Amino acid sequence: MNKRYNIAVLFFLLVFGACKDDFLDRKPMDSISDADVWKDPALVQSYVNELYVDVWDPFIDSWKVMHTAITDEGMYLRDKGTDVVLKGTFTPENMGTLTQFGRWEPYYKAIRNCNLLFENMDRVPFTDEAMKNRLLGETYFLRAYFYLNLVSHFGGVPLITKSFGLDSGEEMFVERSSFEDCVEQIVADCDQAIALLPESYGADHKGRATKFSAMAAKSRILLYAASDLYNKAANSNALIGYVGGNRQERWQRAYEAAKDLLDNPGPHRLYQPTDSATENYGRVFLDNHNPEIIFAILHNKELKGTSVDLWNGPNGYHNWGGNLPIENFVSGYQKRDGSPFDWNNPEDAANPYVGRDPRFYASILYNGAKWRQRPTDAAALDPDNVIQTGRKEVYNASTNKIEEVWGVDTRYSPIENWNASITGYYTRKFLDINVDGQFFRGEQPWIIFRYAEILLNYAEAALALGRESEAREAINTVRTRAGMPTSTVSGQALVDLYRYERKYELAFEGHRYFDMRRWLIAESLMNVPAKGIDILAQLNADRKTYTYQYKIIDVAPRQFNVKGYFAPIPIGEIQKNPKLQQNPNF
Repeated sequence: MNKRYNIAVLFFLLVFGACKDDFLDRKPMDSISDADVWKDPALVQSYVNELYVDVWDPFIDSWKVMHTAITDEGMYLRDKGTDVVLKGTFTPENMGTLTQFGRWEPYYKAIRNCNLLFENMDRVPFTDEAMKNRLLGETYFLRAYFYLNLVSHFGGVPLITKSFGLDSGEEMFVERSSFEDCVEQIVADCDQAIALLPESYGADHKGRATKFSAMAAKSRILLYAASDLYNKAANSNALIGYVGGNRQERWQRAYEAAKDLLDNPGPHRLYQPTDSATENYGRVFLDNHNPEIIFAILHNKELKGTSVDLWNGPNGYHNWGGNLPIENFVSGYQKRDGSPFDWNNPEDAANPYVGRDPRFYASILYNGAKWRQRPTDAAALDPDNVIQTGRKEVYNASTNKIEEVWGVDTRYSPIENWNASITGYYTRKFLDINVDGQFFRGEQPWIIFRYAEILLNYAEAALALGRESEAREAINTVRTRAGMPTSTVSGQALVDLYRYERKYELAFEGHRYFDMRRWLIAESLMNVPAKGIDILAQLNADRKTYTYQYKIIDVAPRQFNVKGYFAPIPIGEIQKNPKLQQNPNF
């Protein structure tokens, strides 16, 4: 059966600079057969390029719903499948946005394409052994990535390491492998990739997986595997966790995997290009090729730039709201001195957005925040050029009355109010102040692995092994870059500090969904309503100054039960494969 390639190949060839002019002139990519591919090393490189298309990218994916929308970090303005997850009513027949996140069918198609390459690579007349090894290494990494994401959502899944054809019959009906076997397969693929991949590339190949990308994937899967969710003492279901063995050995493997990367980081380090902690943190997610990025999806605005600015920006800039932070998350940001913020503290409540963790200002757009210049039609409504998510009293001299005026970025705005936040906040992280979101021209990288995550992975494993001083040093390294004070705490206080750092350092990057589950804390955090903030600026007697009143409000109900720790296997897959066993409680 011939396989035909779509225009996505050409996109990746251009982005990666992975082809020569004469190659483009040879044959249209949409008419190349399977047999052609394995005769030409350049076509094999194009084949591997297309595998990257299957790496999920919320900056260009449909509706741009992010994992954050089904966690205690935030919500999505328009539902788009998040409601059934947040209310606990999702089923194998209606998985809501878990279909998009779990990506069962797309990932298995991608895995099949990886397997096809492994089966045919020896047929290719390579004259450049380094290129052959690199392409094999990239494919091992990508297969590990696809399985890592499947296992993180579903637990044990069918391990398929060969391609099936239309004549494969019942051989295609593969049962789920144990969680443990899946972990070992991912680790094995990572190890193969580590051995084959280079440490870096020239300018023409930026964005490809490196040795360090595979080391980071290995670190993540081993950290997850050692966590509470998969190590319940009473577990007897090998599909969703270990049923024996030594958990401390699992923590040791996680510790060593992270340490290996930290001891041999190559070009990678925490990014600190300026003297501003807030700017340093914010630019991690804007500056392509910065040394903190270990693996990311890169974007080219001349071909197909990101639309994250449009989808997540405020309505008062003609943007669409999208993934919104909720008060449950925002109020957790520490104060600049490392102490907790508390709405019950009158000083904190009087100035809630002053003196917070510097990462707060790089991550959250709040009432009164300075941001980019308003578009022309909204500028007159915002003479101070600040985010307006509240309402204020103004004196109308003609009527001699006090009137309430709603902000430009609220549900009562004259500018596209249907796109306004219902929580009182917008996501600032990832947004480029130099990009007008109306024109789809962002180039922000979608970061999948970065150096800060590895420091935190190392800290978590070190804590589990009783290596508190090592964990504290790694945590303090992250805090120092963030402009936060270092800490000397120990015991449970150090564990709490670690979890704070992981929550807020990695905010909105897709980690929280999995962290809440692997730590078995989702039930306590997701059985409370999503909350927002209602803000009223009351006019003082001088009719010039204001006193601000803040009220926490419920904006959406939520319900979580035990079935939510794993996504259900899609009903269509169960119906196609009688050997597939459904996850518990579905």
